[in-house]
Amino acid sequence: MLKINKLYKYLLPASALLAAAGAVQAQGAANYPNRTIRYIVGYTPGGTSDMLARAVGQKLAAAWGQQVIIDNRPGAGTNIGTELGAKAPPDGYTLFMPTVANAINPTLYPKLGYDMLKDFAFVTNFARVPGIVVVHPSLPVKNAKELIALAKSNPNSLRHGSTGIGSPHHLAGEIFKSMSGVKMVHVPYKGATPAIADIIAGHIEVYFGAMVSTLPHARSGRLRALGVTSLKRVDAARDIATLDEQGLKGYETGSWFGMAVPTGTPRDIITKLHAESTKALQASDLRDRMIAEGAEFVGDTPEQFTAYIRSEIEKWGKAVKASGARVD
Repeated sequence: MLKINKLYKYLLPASALLAAAGAVQAQGAANYPNRTIRYIVGYTPGGTSDMLARAVGQKLAAAWGQQVIIDNRPGAGTNIGTELGAKAPPDGYTLFMPTVANAINPTLYPKLGYDMLKDFAFVTNFARVPGIVVVHPSLPVKNAKELIALAKSNPNSLRHGSTGIGSPHHLAGEIFKSMSGVKMVHVPYKGATPAIADIIAGHIEVYFGAMVSTLPHARSGRLRALGVTSLKRVDAARDIATLDEQGLKGYETGSWFGMAVPTGTPRDIITKLHAESTKALQASDLRDRMIAEGAEFVGDTPEQFTAYIRSEIEKWGKAVKASGARVD
């Protein structure tokens, strides 16, 4: 009995152990960050996702005095970078940029090395960037309603280009066809450059593309813009009506870019990341550049971003299934 009593003397109750663990976690959050942070982006340098990650990363580094390194990991439709982020230690020192590709891939790919909703905790959605629908100027249509009427009277005679099978622009076209009840032929390209070159040359009639790369050609007259794919008009193109305004109620597609961390990252660290990241989005230099590209800044809560991603996975999943797209 004496030995047992002595043993109990050195054992802490479970409640005390939990309290101690909480204190350690709180102390860790209070000292966070105290070393370099890595921000994984599943695309090559130079694009919108890379630019946003670098801009926010610079603001975080300035606020905290710790370097934020952008780790570009392109490939496999962003799955290489996503899996790397999902399997990183949940300590706040590895961040990941989720994009619309992460809402498409769970249906597009039969097997993934991660579960988007189980393996990540979401911090905030930085911004949404809508797409745009354009046609070759020779096509006798000036708005989406006229395009729908023409396509209905000539089933499968119009060709719509995209940046590849299963890409957001391909699926934007599939959603358009589904909602309007028209039939057009999809022509996939290996990126925006050849797709835009072909529609300017008149080899295809319709293109669902990114506003950043497509709008300048519409402004120059080489293409005709029919509508933007956001629910509200964008500041960069106030004269172009949304597809929702033109009768396709609820039509909304486009890209979005945010921040996530591996599941298990302490909530206090997520709170810190959210506060400083949303503060960074208010910087005039960042806003001026992104608004010119048609961006709508968001800065929502972790709970709102999580709910948004769930809805995006459902929406894009339906589009993938309707299109028959699949990547083995």
